[in-house]
Amino acid sequence: QLQASGGGLVQAGGSLRLSCAASGLTFSRYTVGWFRQVPEKEREFVAAINWRGSNTYYSDSVKGRFTISRDNAKDTVYLQMNNLGPVDTAVYYCARSRNYLAPLSATGDQYNYWGQGTLVTVSS
Repeated sequence: QLQASGGGLVQAGGSLRLSCAASGLTFSRYTVGWFRQVPEKEREFVAAINWRGSNTYYSDSVKGRFTISRDNAKDTVYLQMNNLGPVDTAVYYCARSRNYLAPLSATGDQYNYWGQGTLVTVSS
């Protein structure tokens, strides 16, 4: 399973680091993505990182503010979020790619293991 953590309440302009830890699940040879969702809206892609950590992909809305990274020795992927704004308020989910050594993807159906989500609330 995947366990997302690190969410919380932060003021606009602040930072948070989310973690996604895998247990009982092969992690190191898979692409991992972060998505977010607010009530009444579609799930939104945030960032993805390939299995080696050598390639990353960001949505335009977070590019330059968020950084995804991974530590395969710890089976953990991180999402460093800086300069947060109220529009970033959402439940954040991490997900593991469906396929081994998968390319980066912003499409949710390319991921088949999802964490339970961690809530990020940014106050103005």
